[in-house]
Amino acid sequence: MTTDIALFAGLFFSALTSATILPGTSEAALGALVAKGDHAVWLLVMIATTGNVIGSIINWALGLYIDRFRDRRWFPVSGAALDRAARWFSKYGLWSLLLAWLPIIGDPLTLFAGVMRVRFIPFLILVTIGKAARYAMIAGGASALASMLS
Repeated sequence: MTTDIALFAGLFFSALTSATILPGTSEAALGALVAKGDHAVWLLVMIATTGNVIGSIINWALGLYIDRFRDRRWFPVSGAALDRAARWFSKYGLWSLLLAWLPIIGDPLTLFAGVMRVRFIPFLILVTIGKAARYAMIAGGASALASMLS
């Protein structure tokens, strides 16, 4: 039981950090746990999704406040880059949050949703759908691969 809690916590925090600027390996952790076959796949997908969505919520919350610092010398993104991102987000809109699971663009997308003041509930729904679909596909692939190898 204690081992299960540690495994679930490890998966959760790996997924959470994977959604922030910190490095994470949630896909590998999920795949390994699914392939091992000791836990319900739906539970593992739910834990990974929850951690990853909470990481995206942290990004969104940071985005709510980051814009006030854009004119500071130490700010890591230029005003021009922020303006370009605003135009891109305005062009593709709220539905682009379904792509928040993508590497490289997903984390900045959730941060920028905060900058653009996207309402929380639509943000939460769209990000959760995208991230749950990704983890379900990873789990399905890991399960199929484990079946083929056994």
